[in-house]
Amino acid sequence: MRFWSTFLILCLYVGCTPKVSQDSLLYLNGYWEIKEVEFPDGNTKEYKVNTNLDYIKIDGLVGFRKKVQPKFDGTYITTDDAEPFRILREDETFALYYKNELSAWTERITSLSEDRFSVINEDNITYSYTRYVPINAKE
Repeated sequence: MRFWSTFLILCLYVGCTPKVSQDSLLYLNGYWEIKEVEFPDGNTKEYKVNTNLDYIKIDGLVGFRKKVQPKFDGTYITTDDAEPFRILREDETFALYYKNELSAWTERITSLSEDRFSVINEDNITYSYTRYVPINAKE
């Protein structure tokens, strides 16, 4: 009986998990704030304050990610460094493939909405982000 209960709960969880569609990939465009990292052993690290953001820009199935720092006037400090990636469909999900002169890695998108997304990397570490809402000190 316990097996069937566990099996049913797992089926409901998998069946109710929203799938990432190609149309929803456009939600990745913009500024993102890391909120939590979950490690394979179940431990988590929460980020309450972030001095750096991830800026993501995609065009079709290619894009880049770069680190930026928000300023109080609503602008951003940015560098010329950007990590280019390509997006590939893998079964029912999409993955971001990064490659630079030093390394290559993959992040699979596990959830994606207009104001949240999560990825899991090859080491089974899950990164959860929320869309950044700028603070405007001029008002």
